[in-house]
Amino acid sequence: MTDTFGPHVVAMYGATDPSAPLVVLLHGRGSDETEIVGLASHLPTGRQYAAVRAPIAEGGGFAWFANRGVGRPVAESLRATMDWFTGWLDQVAPAGRPVLLVGFSGGAAFAGGLVLDRSTRYSGAAVLFGTMPFEAGLATDRGTLSGLPVFVAQGDSDHVIPRELLDRTWEYLGSDSGARATTLRVPGGHQLTASVVERLGEWITDITGRNDG
Repeated sequence: MTDTFGPHVVAMYGATDPSAPLVVLLHGRGSDETEIVGLASHLPTGRQYAAVRAPIAEGGGFAWFANRGVGRPVAESLRATMDWFTGWLDQVAPAGRPVLLVGFSGGAAFAGGLVLDRSTRYSGAAVLFGTMPFEAGLATDRGTLSGLPVFVAQGDSDHVIPRELLDRTWEYLGSDSGARATTLRVPGGHQLTASVVERLGEWITDITGRNDG
């Protein structure tokens, strides 16, 4: 099924050293890589940032998976796009290169799917204003993400992602998953704020070390 997707379209920013930590930016549904790559200029230097375009055209932009309701991926679709994504990742980040995922909204669910599928492949994941992909063919058992650094940010008035999914994500990542979670709830709705970006940058530095080259 991955053969039906086009080539990988990626906007790069920051370090050019192929051994530098790679931070992959995953945009929301109906958006594209040109929007989320702007986030990189507000994040720590010394890392390579890669904003990847999702493979499914939707709403003037692109999506990471077909869904059966907001925040509820179709399992077969998510499986296919994850395989397509990891085909690219394994080329640019061979084993041993630190890889962090930063996903917003639909990209957060996609990041969540990637770490549920293969947690040891990643150095950490940020789930920003989104949900984990529950009931999408991936195990969400106790301890599935044991020890994985995860940054979770939510708006207390988010009316885009169903509250039940936001609360379930908050509880799962903060407890049963076993992840080493940093959690942040901020006033407002479904959008990145300066305070979240600042905390995200601190989290990236904590995970990848101080490297201002």
